[in-house]
Amino acid sequence: MWRALAFLALLALAAFGAVWIADRPGTVTVVWNGYQIGTSLAVALVGVIAAAIVLGLLWAIVRGVIGLPEALVRGSAERRRTKGLSALSRGMVAVGSGDPLAARRYAGDAERLLGTEPLTLLLKAQAAQISGDRDAAESAFQRMVDDPETRVLGLRGLFVEARRREDETAARAYATEAARLAPSVTWANEALLEAQSADGDWGAALETIERRSSLGLIDKATARRQRAVLLTAIAGEHEAGEPDLATERALQAVKLAPDLVPAACIAGRLLARRGDFRKAARIVEAAWKANPHPDLAKVYLGLRTGDSVRDRLARAEVLAKLSVWDPESRLALGQAALDARDYKRAREAVKPLLAERPTARACLMMAAIEEAEHGTASGQAREWLARAARAPRDRIWIADGVASETWAPVSPVSGRLDAFAWREPPNTLTAPAAVEPEADRNHATPPALVPAGPNGGESAPSRPSGAEADAVVPHGIAPAPGTGGKAAGTDPISAGMAAAALPASKSAERAALKIG
Repeated sequence: MWRALAFLALLALAAFGAVWIADRPGTVTVVWNGYQIGTSLAVALVGVIAAAIVLGLLWAIVRGVIGLPEALVRGSAERRRTKGLSALSRGMVAVGSGDPLAARRYAGDAERLLGTEPLTLLLKAQAAQISGDRDAAESAFQRMVDDPETRVLGLRGLFVEARRREDETAARAYATEAARLAPSVTWANEALLEAQSADGDWGAALETIERRSSLGLIDKATARRQRAVLLTAIAGEHEAGEPDLATERALQAVKLAPDLVPAACIAGRLLARRGDFRKAARIVEAAWKANPHPDLAKVYLGLRTGDSVRDRLARAEVLAKLSVWDPESRLALGQAALDARDYKRAREAVKPLLAERPTARACLMMAAIEEAEHGTASGQAREWLARAARAPRDRIWIADGVASETWAPVSPVSGRLDAFAWREPPNTLTAPAAVEPEADRNHATPPALVPAGPNGGESAPSRPSGAEADAVVPHGIAPAPGTGGKAAGTDPISAGMAAAALPASKSAERAALKIG
């Protein structure tokens, strides 16, 4: 609408100008080289306008002729670029769909049409990766490293390739260089933190966490937790040789993460050695409320080395009330009552844990109570030992498929910080489908312990997937290559439980009765 109004305004202005000139006639005379030309003003204006139009057309034609070669070259370059971008786009789609032949073909076309641009090199490297050509991939990433604009991206690719060939030294060097060039790169900071943690360089790891927190790469809660884990690791290393330093670091860790069990245990032990029993009790009680754990119970019950078993039983009752009778508190109370030879109180504490499916520790606790009260030849003790071999397993420290009885600040598999979690391992054992008659049970061969199948029977050998792939491997045993973190053979925790259930001798039975 505005264009129409502007056109009408210009048209009205031109009409007004024409009328104004017509009302004021005049003569224009041009004298040049002895010639004199005279005409009216209106005709002169029309001639000037016509001459301007002709000159404009001639200038356009001359410019077109002069710029024709450049236009042809520019058009050819635009067509090449358009084809190159199309090949680049199709190559990225081929990489995403896992088509190595198409990816490599489009990568070659993109490089031929576009040259050594960053995206072209990236497509070429990814095409080589999905084709399994590691040398070509590393060559492409190295070319990216040589270009200042793509140096960090190339380092990322070389880092991934070094990890794939298990060259941790080269991977660490690439991550260090990337973190130096671009301090805000997340992957480089994480890789650097993992390397420092795996080496036990806790001071450097703390500096890395501080830098990541200041740059906003991690939230404040995660930074506090990771700092607490590193301070706990420092305290654990110096607990025996430098108790003052260990106490300081443990208290700092407790302040950052009051629910961190290892930090509370170290702080409780060290404060108890100093004689500060009240502060030690407060720290352990706070951690116990958030996360009841047998290590906390052990520290709390043993704060005063000279206390009687009755005093420890009283403190176990305090823990039970603080955790609203959590299963861990019942086991701790049962152990304290057993040490005090109050067998009735021990049974009352453990009895609620036996209602549905008692865990192995609950069964071993009942076996210990029966043997302490009725002797080592007690049939009830043997029955509880047999049930313990088939009972669901208790919670344990697990990180990246590795099970350990003790906590560690980093995963032994991936080097990830704060990887260990206190949780239940996958329970793969099942009880027999039917109970044998008493007459046959005395003479029958004990059934083999096998992994449970989908319907309760034996499971066929198969490759697990999903949550089952997170198999539990004993701490210190390296997983076999290509097993995804699993150890070769049967589940070692199940095998260990089965071995513990076989009463080879009286001493073996008594050793199995000990509760950690």
